[in-house]
Amino acid sequence: MLSKEGKILYVGKAKSLQKRVASYTQTDALPLRLQHMVHLTTAMEFVVTATEVEALILEASLIKKFQPPYNIRLKDDKAYPYILLTKDALPPRISTYRGNVQKEGDYFGPFASVPAVHETIELLIKTFRLRTCKDTVYRHRTRPCLQYDIKRCSGPCVGKISPEAYAGHVEQVRSFLQGKTKDMQKMLRTQMMDASKNLDFEQAALYRDQIQALNKVQEEQGIRLDAIEEIDVVALVKDQGVAAVQVFFFRYGCNYGNQSYFPAHDPEDEASIILEKFILQFYLNKPIPKELLTNMALAPEVRDALQSKVRAKVHITVPQRGDKKKLLAMAVHNAHESLARHLAHQSSQTLLLKGVATLFSLEKVPERIEIYDNSHTQGTMPYGAMVVANAQGFDKKSYRTFSIKNEKQRALLYGGDDYAMMEEVLQRRFSNQDLPLPDLILLDGGKGHLSTGDRVLKELNLTVPLVAISKGVDRNAGREVFHQEGKSSFQLPTTDPVLYYLQRLRDEAHRFAIGTHRKGRTKNSLRSSFESIDGVGPKRRRALLEHFGDLREIQRASIEELQKVEGVTEKIATTLYNFFHSE
Repeated sequence: MLSKEGKILYVGKAKSLQKRVASYTQTDALPLRLQHMVHLTTAMEFVVTATEVEALILEASLIKKFQPPYNIRLKDDKAYPYILLTKDALPPRISTYRGNVQKEGDYFGPFASVPAVHETIELLIKTFRLRTCKDTVYRHRTRPCLQYDIKRCSGPCVGKISPEAYAGHVEQVRSFLQGKTKDMQKMLRTQMMDASKNLDFEQAALYRDQIQALNKVQEEQGIRLDAIEEIDVVALVKDQGVAAVQVFFFRYGCNYGNQSYFPAHDPEDEASIILEKFILQFYLNKPIPKELLTNMALAPEVRDALQSKVRAKVHITVPQRGDKKKLLAMAVHNAHESLARHLAHQSSQTLLLKGVATLFSLEKVPERIEIYDNSHTQGTMPYGAMVVANAQGFDKKSYRTFSIKNEKQRALLYGGDDYAMMEEVLQRRFSNQDLPLPDLILLDGGKGHLSTGDRVLKELNLTVPLVAISKGVDRNAGREVFHQEGKSSFQLPTTDPVLYYLQRLRDEAHRFAIGTHRKGRTKNSLRSSFESIDGVGPKRRRALLEHFGDLREIQRASIEELQKVEGVTEKIATTLYNFFHSE
């Protein structure tokens, strides 16, 4: 369903398109939300698929790609981290990996968070002393590094451990990550006793530490499913028109962590429908486990869609007894807890937004607030930043940055006047009709910034409430002064919760603006340094940028990867690598 501007409002599927479309003509029988959707719809496009499963997959793909406002949508869709054990000519390296599987090696995961991966890797390198250094660093080592000295690496780069012994450590790590900890403990106890009998107490102590580390991990894992290689537990609970989904990852009998989600949906949507849509979108770009445990029955088409993607059997069950039921109960409990926290946060946010509406005499409680700030260093590298807040908190996907382009306005900055900068930022932002209009605009500044913003909005024939926040006397927090057209400037009591909320909004815009400026300054400095490297002229720089895309990728590249660029010899590649890794 398309709006008059051609924007996608809704994506749906049906066995009978004729009946489905006809149902939307009975507007009196539709909820208000769908009545509004039908009112906005001016055109429809149709895609006919061969099977219902194909329709399910296509629907999930289109929703994920276009994020239509009237669909159930999974917003927080990140790539989960894995632990990677490399496989190549060099001794295997252990590292965190995120993204599409490209490098050759063994992948263990997904883990629910990067800290969970780092914690596991930390344990493994302390216990089994595998290398973590990059291949380029490994190849150029002539003596052991600090990691070896502090007993976090066995030093395979300079022969401090034999290839056979190192391969044994790698196999132990692989067994650990596959959940074979009981077998490992038996083997390590035997090796510890043998080392002790041979009076090799240092080696015996190492085995003892490894056993203790395994015991600690087993204690922290809680419920274990040793017989199951892959299970994801997905539980959804719904209250007050809001749904929370909790996903637990179990691999090789071990708990790899969990994550909470709050998919966007209509308050009247059924819980089972929300869960089905969530699962189909969630696994579009993630590995599908052999078994899914859910707290409600799903349509068979969901299982068929997952199986068609992975081309293997996928079991979706609602367990009724045993350890699997305990796992599901744990996921449901966590979902209830996360939903309670989410609703409490939303409730407090709603009260604060009502306070903002009252304070600034707004016609309605704001659903979208945009906050603007500038950052520059004595006129150089000027940037503007836009931060967005709503009832859920800060909407970081909607943040925008603006690199100031107008030379006249850049020149004004040298005189200490950043009104021109704010003017350009607001003109560019509100000339963009693809972005929704906010219910309130907050500017970090005083009366001059308010006048600037008011002038821009009038030039664009827009009516949006506008407020400027200045630091106040001595620039102390709590002494802020608020400026609004048609009102005298005023302050709030230092204990007013609405003041704290507005301070948070202003501080977030300030943080984002400064961070953007620093990134730009660092990038500019890096580019300037890059242009001064001996032996790398304009032609080679152009070839490098065309090959890698940007400076950051060149900075991450190994010597071997740099040599693949036309005109880059081993000597130049080494010079480039050393330049970027000199610290």
